[in-house]
Amino acid sequence: MYRFFETDGETREMDVHTPTPERPARTGKQPLIGTAVTALTAVVGLAIVIVTREHNGPFGFERMWMNTLVEHRSSFLTVVMLSLDGLGGGWITVLLGGAAAGVFVVWRRPWAATCLVLSLVACSALVYLVKVVVARPRPIDILVVTDFGSYPSGHSATAAVIAATLGFLFQRTWVWVVGGIYTVAMMFSRTYLGAHWISDTVAGVLLGIAVAAILFAVFARRLDAERTRARPATTSAPGR
Repeated sequence: MYRFFETDGETREMDVHTPTPERPARTGKQPLIGTAVTALTAVVGLAIVIVTREHNGPFGFERMWMNTLVEHRSSFLTVVMLSLDGLGGGWITVLLGGAAAGVFVVWRRPWAATCLVLSLVACSALVYLVKVVVARPRPIDILVVTDFGSYPSGHSATAAVIAATLGFLFQRTWVWVVGGIYTVAMMFSRTYLGAHWISDTVAGVLLGIAVAAILFAVFARRLDAERTRARPATTSAPGR
């Protein structure tokens, strides 16, 4: 923008730049949608392979893995895995999800709370739907009480959708690392307890990631703007 100033009887032209308000960094939707489509395609493809197998039976490597875990079960490890079983499902997940959403509301991030809650609800609904369609029998050596259907793992899906959603919302490396460790631990616990085959846990994780990516893409613009507004304002010290 140019402005004209008159000095000593002469008119001079000066380039004056007007400051523009800071815009929040926008999150690209295409990579998120691409990730979701890839993950869902893998879930469907794996389900087709499982259904077409005789009696929806496990793969050979899954039987070997299950037999190894059963042979090496210990009292201490069983207690730890049972703790993850309680943490990753049922009312505890509902309470923890509600508490996390409440924290986002306190932090003036209601859209983040909405994204988290909807991700959990959508993930649970999809897991139930796929379980009904595939109807894969669970392993025999099971240590916990479960519902019907082994494919996909609901605990693994819930762990993944929470980890991915929080990773998208906070955009911090340590959140992704902690979420990844928690998800892998949950996957291991489901096979250790005999509740799922390996492919069930993999499908659960892929489903959880897909749901998190889709919901974050839907709310991306609102979440970016909300994150910028909630960021503490920085003030510079006056010049001396």
